[in-house]
Amino acid sequence: MSSLTLFFVCPPGLEPQLAAESRSLGFNGVKALSGGVEAKGGWPDIWRANLRLRGATRVLVRIAEFHAKHLSQLDKRAKAIAWGDWLGAQTPVRVDAVCRKSKIYHSGAAAERVAKAISAVAGPPVSPKAELKLQVRLDHDHCTISLDTSGEPLFKRGHKPAVAKAPIRETLASLFLRACGFDGTEPVVDPMCGSGTFLIEAAEMAAGLAPGRSRPFAFEALPSFDAASRAALRNTREPAEPSLEARCFGFDRDPGAVKAALANVERAGLVDRIEITRRAVAELKAPEGPPGLVIVNPPYGARISNQGALRAVYRTLGQRLKADFKGWRVGIVTSAPALAKATGLRLEAGPPVDHGGLMVRLYQTTITP
Repeated sequence: MSSLTLFFVCPPGLEPQLAAESRSLGFNGVKALSGGVEAKGGWPDIWRANLRLRGATRVLVRIAEFHAKHLSQLDKRAKAIAWGDWLGAQTPVRVDAVCRKSKIYHSGAAAERVAKAISAVAGPPVSPKAELKLQVRLDHDHCTISLDTSGEPLFKRGHKPAVAKAPIRETLASLFLRACGFDGTEPVVDPMCGSGTFLIEAAEMAAGLAPGRSRPFAFEALPSFDAASRAALRNTREPAEPSLEARCFGFDRDPGAVKAALANVERAGLVDRIEITRRAVAELKAPEGPPGLVIVNPPYGARISNQGALRAVYRTLGQRLKADFKGWRVGIVTSAPALAKATGLRLEAGPPVDHGGLMVRLYQTTITP
């Protein structure tokens, strides 16, 4: 198993950004597909992907692919897999299945057949509550079996416990930062920073810190796991010479959000890179120094308030950006085109992206002098 097929999951619409990140980290055979990125590698690459990829939701490794038009065929081919090479004999595992446009249409029955095959061949206990998970996908009678090496979704970094209203997921924030061209060498401002997600992601990128440095992973329960190698990866910064220039500035009018953001910044060890201040959008001013990136995830109306009341907020945001942020690039994440238009900025809309059941877009522009 020297060369495995890996799949890095991400929200549809942001595959190019995850592919670019994967290439920047040196992964081989990178190819953007629907819903994620395929790559080739060995177990050390799987550990590094979980530790290092900021935009991936999960890291899967393909175990098998075959055609199966009925349950007996699925059973036979699942029993032909060398499960002992993948799973520990004593480590509980659960099996989840999805069936789409296949003759095998009952996901529960498909999961049960694969679970029985695992027990018959390798003997590990199969439990619906196990943290280690196998994903069985039947699509047009084509069966793909993958091992989820992440466990908890990778947006759960482990060092950001405090959240504000309508938080943006860390993985999504990092991909939007990349879509805006952020490379860790310029200042970042978030005028409505909430719990500080954009700022923490940007500061970690600039510092070369591993996003998964504070959390465990499912792969730690696998026979292939090497604790010493993983510890060395955890303590390595990428890039080797992190930027010392980028500073991050967050503002929010809500004292609770400011308190949460400050707690998260301290827990992440980034107090020397991020400044958080209580300030309303109407008082927004650019920090001293060169221009950089303004990125913001304002309320959308669908979650917190009605859009009519929010138009004034977006309008004020646009006015302050035009008045005081000449030369800065701007990224605004919202689900409402009308609110984006209310800024008065000439914004270019990106592809729709699923954010907690809402389809949002990243709107971008540059404030010209």
